[in-house]
Parts: sequence; structure tokens; C-alpha cells
Amino acid sequence: MKIKKIELFAVNLPLIQPFIISYATYPNIQSIIVKMTTECGLVGWGESVPDEHITGETPHSAYAMLKNTLAPLMIGQNPMEFEKIHELMDQSVHRAPAAKAAIDMACFDVTGKKLNVPVYQLLGGRYHEKFPVTHVLSIEEPEKMANEAEEKVKEGYTSFKMKVGRDVMGDVKRIRAVRERVGEDIAIRVDVNQGWGNSANTLQALRHLEKLGIDWLEQPVAQDDIDAMVEIKSKSTVPLMIDEGIRDMNNMREIIAKRAADKVNIKLMKCGGIYPAVKLATMAEMAGIECQIGSMVESSIGSAAGFHVAFSKKIIKSVELTGPVKFSKDIGDLKDSYIIPHIQLNERPGLGVSIDETVLTELTQYSDSIE
Repeated sequence: MKIKKIELFAVNLPLIQPFIISYATYPNIQSIIVKMTTECGLVGWGESVPDEHITGETPHSAYAMLKNTLAPLMIGQNPMEFEKIHELMDQSVHRAPAAKAAIDMACFDVTGKKLNVPVYQLLGGRYHEKFPVTHVLSIEEPEKMANEAEEKVKEGYTSFKMKVGRDVMGDVKRIRAVRERVGEDIAIRVDVNQGWGNSANTLQALRHLEKLGIDWLEQPVAQDDIDAMVEIKSKSTVPLMIDEGIRDMNNMREIIAKRAADKVNIKLMKCGGIYPAVKLATMAEMAGIECQIGSMVESSIGSAAGFHVAFSKKIIKSVELTGPVKFSKDIGDLKDSYIIPHIQLNERPGLGVSIDETVLTELTQYSDSIE
């Protein structure tokens, strides 16, 4: 099986409401969709959702990287040779993980279809039957976040990821308001997205948070300040998760060596796709560090790819892939698998996502074809 053609689509995915985190507000999500066609007529789909603050790529730069470098490199290659595919990409360009992730996903999708198995069967088989769906609360005033949380509990949600990172004491008020509103039995995870900057600010916040029963605190400090994570972890009883600070195997080695986190948040856009994500999960398991598969708010394609990794690995204990339920219009049908408060994957071949190419055309800003 050889790759014959790769088509690129730059799309705007419309959000139901703006997504607000510590460093940015997103009115919609800019994504690059890859359609990979083989000589035997099979089609694989991939997705790239870059973030200049994390992956070092913009939507325009990732699109250009795919169009001018990575896609031409793939023509004539066998998409089933995952190790070789990644070696070719890595030898051609340093980093660019979100661009590489789109190629990686399309290769896994088309390989699963060729072998007539779901992608998770290519990764060791299905381990988990279902995962709880976590609702993500964007940064708002305490009362508004509490109101939204209360409404989502009525819909059946049992866990929340709270986005904070604007100011320490204001964030403490936000977290306290949600906890008081939803009660003690609902899981709350707090994601600072680097917003508290350093260990001193974080430890100040933790003096209040330790009484609120949060599941874990995620990436409170600057992404490259591993030593600050070490200090925080040594001085707090709240489990600490690293997100922006874990991008590749080099980061993982340092985190393991320094015992810098209790949990790691693996995202396909940060590490380069399904194949590198599995490697990171294996490294974490060897060190006894629990994993989560997180999201850059991808469509059904990128979200499904993350779920296949999560469902195949015992060490992955949670998922936060909520893009399909945040969009007012999506190009795929993964939303049907969200049966609140759980998600359960189907058993269709490849990524298991049906693509509506009419919607894809409607959302496309520009496109290219490489043969």
C-alpha cells in the first residue's frame, strides 16, 4: 500500500461559546484537515490543531509545513510503516509536532481500514471499555462558572476541569465557588495553563486549595520550569500534573529523573501524533506516573485519535477530549459516542469516524492537493 495523494483543508471550527484560558480566548478553532488517499483507493483522515504558545506553530505555518515539506515527502511511502514515516518527518524538519500529528493520524486511520480493525487494535488492543467525560469550564467570574457547573451536573456530568490562571486569589474564589455549588462528590481538576508563573504564587494558592478536595493541579508554572514543579510537588499534598512541560521524550526523561509530576497530560498535537504518544505513555508507565490524554480542542478526527490511544493503555487513567461537544458544527460524527457521563468508542475500522465532506467544504477557508 502506497500513498498516492494528500489533500489539505484549512478550516474554522465554530464553537458554541468562546473557549477562554489563561493566555488566550478562542472564538473558533483553526484546524488543518488531512485527507490521505492510497493507490488502492483507501482514504485516511488526520488533523492538525497547532498552538503557537505550546507547539511553536501557527495554523499558517503548520499548513505551509504540510503543503511544502511533509505531504510531498509522504507520496509513494507505505502508511503502515509508522516508525519509518516518523523518521522521515523528523529527518526533514525539527519539531513541528502538530503538523506531523496530522500525517501520523491519517496513516493510522488508513492502516486500520486496510486491516479492517479499529486503531486501538494496532496499539495493543482495547483495555478500557469507557471513560468518564469531563466538562471543561472556561475562565469566567466565580458565579458564572458555578452556574455552568451546576447546570452540567444536572445534565449528568460528574467531573470538571476548571480553567484558571488570571490571578491567584481570584482563581481561588472561582474554584471555591464551583466546589460549594456542586458539592463534595463531584470531581474537580484545576488547570492553570502556566498562569501562576512560579512556585511562590502556586504554593500561596495551594494553601487554600488543599481544603477543597481537588483531584489535581495542572501546569501552574511556566512550561520549561521543571524545577518549580519539583518544588511544588515536594511541598503540597495535591497531586500535580504537567501539561505544557511534556512535549517529547526528552521532557519525559527529565520529569522522570527529577520526579517532577504525579501525572502527565499527553496531547497528540504536542508530541507528533499517535505513535509518539504511545511511546510517552510507555515511558510514564515504567516510572509509575499516571497519564491523561488531553486536547487542543480538535474535531472528531483528532479527538478520535486521542481516544484510541487512551482506550488501549492501562496507564492512561483519564481523558479530556471534548472538542466534538464544544462545536456547533463538526466535520465528523464522534459526538454520537458521547453518552454523558461517559464516552464509549465504536468498533468501526481505523479511527471510526465518518466524515461529512459537505460540512468540510463549508468550513474550509482554503485547500491544496499534493500528488
